[in-house]
Amino acid sequence: MPPYRSITREVDEAPAGPRIAAFFDLDRTILAGFSALAMMARWTMAGRVSAGGLARTALASLQFGLGRLDFSALVAESSALLAGVAESDYAGMGQSLFSGWLAGDVFPESRALVRAHQRRGHAVAVVSAATRYQVEPVSRDLGIADIMCTELEIRDGLFTGNVKRPTCYGEGKARAARSFARERGIDLEQSYFYTDSDEDLALLNIVGRPRPINPTRRLASIAAKRGWPTRVFTSRGAPRAADLVRTSLALGSLAPSLAFGLPVAALDGQWRSAMNVAASMWGELGTALAGINVHVTGEEHLWSRRPAVFVFNHQSAIEVLLLCKLLRRDFVGISKQEIRRYPLLGQAFALAGTVFIDRFDHGKAASALEPAVEALRQGLSIAIAPEGTRSPTPRLGRFKKGAFHLAMEAGVPVVPIVFRNSLDALPKYRAVVRPAVVEVVVHPPIDTGDWRRETIDEHIAAVRRLYLETLDGDGD
Repeated sequence: MPPYRSITREVDEAPAGPRIAAFFDLDRTILAGFSALAMMARWTMAGRVSAGGLARTALASLQFGLGRLDFSALVAESSALLAGVAESDYAGMGQSLFSGWLAGDVFPESRALVRAHQRRGHAVAVVSAATRYQVEPVSRDLGIADIMCTELEIRDGLFTGNVKRPTCYGEGKARAARSFARERGIDLEQSYFYTDSDEDLALLNIVGRPRPINPTRRLASIAAKRGWPTRVFTSRGAPRAADLVRTSLALGSLAPSLAFGLPVAALDGQWRSAMNVAASMWGELGTALAGINVHVTGEEHLWSRRPAVFVFNHQSAIEVLLLCKLLRRDFVGISKQEIRRYPLLGQAFALAGTVFIDRFDHGKAASALEPAVEALRQGLSIAIAPEGTRSPTPRLGRFKKGAFHLAMEAGVPVVPIVFRNSLDALPKYRAVVRPAVVEVVVHPPIDTGDWRRETIDEHIAAVRRLYLETLDGDGD
């Protein structure tokens, strides 16, 4: 069963078409945590908030929590801090914050729900009390064009410090959804609303399919009485003790895997045999301890032609472990120079014959690949990510040429390995592995015998299209 099929089954089996809407709240529904706090923290660290302004906002938040201040007044207090600030600056910070941190807080389950609705042709929209600068980066990443949110007043490209009313909160959300439905001819009785908060009851009450996610205690109680199905997602947010233990055991299993391989080298005198045993053992043991199940389509293509250049899309650091499980023997990786400094992992990579390159020195990077060509000619395969770095989202980055030149010069095939959702287990900028079902698609080897330098861009573009099709069109 594909990942999250149990979560999306209802949507997968629902009627199709744009007359049905799926409304999503943002905080604690699509994202774990609260985006406003992250935005305020980033703006403060940038030195853009005075101590007095921060104190006033904190006091307003406390009064809101105690019920002494309404939401519009809270937003007005916060937005006053932005008076005179260029909208472009704040929007840029919002995008930077998403790419650099909040992308790792998107619930994989919510992403799957969004995609399920999009596959059914439903009208998908974010309806959030947050501002556009919190919502837009997330919506853009998820391919959601329609946004209903709290808007700030702008004049001549600068914030005035005022809030446009009504805000998109409580009854404001219901009002926005009704307007959206009238404009699009949407049947609210057939539509969905996903949210965590009882503050959204006004909108929950007007859709036919209210679907609380990570509900507050009060919303959970209301949902139980009304028979609304609820779900709690634990794949993001603060890690549980079990997640910390799994991560430690998975990473720690590298040491015994290496130790187990040493006697093999002593017996047959071949260091490569020891590395093969260690890689295979770590791949199996590490994924099991981490709670990662790997579903592979096209596994036979991992073995049909070797040596080969195995190219993979780079979403997560966990792919090192996944590649050990998939490739098992007679391969070396190409990695960034910084990995050398990682305790144990750096030494293990070096022992395994990893080719390290300086990503910021293109001249040295090109010469550093020469040992990789030699390794291919000696019968070893190469694993390399043509994007060059991890992406914080499932979207595919641009491909660099090095991997494809390697294959062409050594006269070996390119074998595309597509990780559909490895970041579900470990997103970029995170250190704790979460249990996950990772889907992998291995495509047949692509012969490079007739490739030429003058046509290599066309070949790379064709391979990248293959990735985009396999990832259902996620790309820049």
